[in-house]
Amino acid sequence: MFESLRGKNLDRWVGGWARHLARQARAPRVRGTRHLMFAFCDHYEPLWGGADDAQGEARVKVWQEGYPREVDRFVDVDGRKPQHSFFFPGEQYRPSYLERLANLARGGYGEVEVHHHHDNDTRDSLRVSMLEFLQRCADHGHLSRTGGRPRYAFIHGNWCLGNSRADGSWCGVDDEMELLFETGCYADFTFPSAPDETQPNIVNQIYWPTGDLSRRRAYEEGVRARVGDFRRDRMLMIEGPLSLRLRRNKLPVQIENAAITAEDPGTPARIRAWVNQNIHVAGRPEWVFVKVHTHGAPDAQAAGLLGGGMRQLHEELTTRYNDGEKWRLHYVTAREMYNIAAAAMEGAAGDPNRYRDHVLAPPPVRS
Repeated sequence: MFESLRGKNLDRWVGGWARHLARQARAPRVRGTRHLMFAFCDHYEPLWGGADDAQGEARVKVWQEGYPREVDRFVDVDGRKPQHSFFFPGEQYRPSYLERLANLARGGYGEVEVHHHHDNDTRDSLRVSMLEFLQRCADHGHLSRTGGRPRYAFIHGNWCLGNSRADGSWCGVDDEMELLFETGCYADFTFPSAPDETQPNIVNQIYWPTGDLSRRRAYEEGVRARVGDFRRDRMLMIEGPLSLRLRRNKLPVQIENAAITAEDPGTPARIRAWVNQNIHVAGRPEWVFVKVHTHGAPDAQAAGLLGGGMRQLHEELTTRYNDGEKWRLHYVTAREMYNIAAAAMEGAAGDPNRYRDHVLAPPPVRS
């Protein structure tokens, strides 16, 4: 049955998933209406595959023009359109790209956050490149601010947060998580990364990394986010759903890591699998968090996502998960997902829509 999963680094995370399932089995049933926070996080790389600047420009234009057409027909219980969080890679900065994304943000379609690919870096060189890109983002009106200082959510390029590959490639900075927090990162959205070797053994959780944050793979140890325990001395880890699922027309089992592609869109069965992982802040089980991801800029992916893939996803979300009785749907950006989780940790209850800006205000481009 598991023949197709050989070489997929299952040892990295299946034990953590089993503990998650055991915890789920012990949890009391949630009664009453549940709230679904849904965040679509895009590793948005216009220059993917060696594209030149002109092709990158065309790719961003496709999203600027196509995304509103695809999602305008859908709204959540709060009247909000689907929100897209564009995690933009600093090494691919072009002013026109971020300005096109600013136009989408002004229209109420999402926000820009930070994605970064790097290799053989040092703490000092990484600090320079991060601060430079944060300022560039801020110049276009992106990113939340605290006292004028940019604050950001982060996804690591090649999944390699905290220099986590055994061969030391695609990062180089063991204490990266410390540095990210020091430069304004409030939450990491990198995971799940399975089947990659960087996948942590903590699965399907919102959690605080603990222990020595200067060590490699510091995210491997942590404490689950819970009501009454909101921390301001480190960044939060917000994971998307991870599980195993039956395959269609192939070998029977595959990894479900919440990656949406043109070939593997957000079907009703996949959405059900994500929701069933029941990711939430301990003590607030009626607020469920689902973070999915994609690489939406390459042409083939954009054609699939903006050519019907989005429609199928949002038709299911706005019907089955927004009936007003069993479920109320809330489309959120990465920042808003963090804010609502923070509110839960600080004891908030009721309607999570009230807490979209609980800790961090919208970026100026959306104000």
